[in-house]
Amino acid sequence: MTDHEALEEIASGLALSVSLLRRRLRQRPVEGVDGMPTLPELAALVRLDRSGPATNADLAKAEQISPQAMSATLGGLEQRGLIGRTADPADGRRILLAVTDAGQRMIAAKRAVRTEQLAGALVHLDADEIATLRAAVPALERLAEHL
Repeated sequence: MTDHEALEEIASGLALSVSLLRRRLRQRPVEGVDGMPTLPELAALVRLDRSGPATNADLAKAEQISPQAMSATLGGLEQRGLIGRTADPADGRRILLAVTDAGQRMIAAKRAVRTEQLAGALVHLDADEIATLRAAVPALERLAEHL
C-alpha cells in the first residue's frame, strides 16, 4: 500500500466515524436547554461565537447559503435575543451581527449537555481507547483547520 493509499484509507474511516458520531449526537435531545436553535441557526450562532461579529453576507458565504436564507436564519436568532446588531466601527453603513450574552449562555448550555453525553459514552471504552482519543483531539483540531 502506498503512502497516499494509506492516507485515503485513514481519511475514509475518519469521515465515516466522525459522521456517525455527529449524527448520533444530533439524534439525542439536548435536555434542559430551552429554545434550542434549529441546526442552521445553531451553525450561524456558533460561527459568530468562534469568528466574532460578521455581516449577513459574510455569514451566508461562510455557511454556503444565500443571503436571503441567512437573513431568515438570523431573524429567528435575533427575535429570541441570541444575537444583536451593531454598526461596523470601520464603516457605519454596514451592520455587524454578534452573539449576545443570552446567545453565549445558550451555546455554553448546549456544549455542557453534549460534553456530558459524550462523557457518558466514554465510560464504555477501555483505557487504551480513551488514551488514543485523548491523543487524537489536538490532531483532529489541526485537521479541521486545513479543511
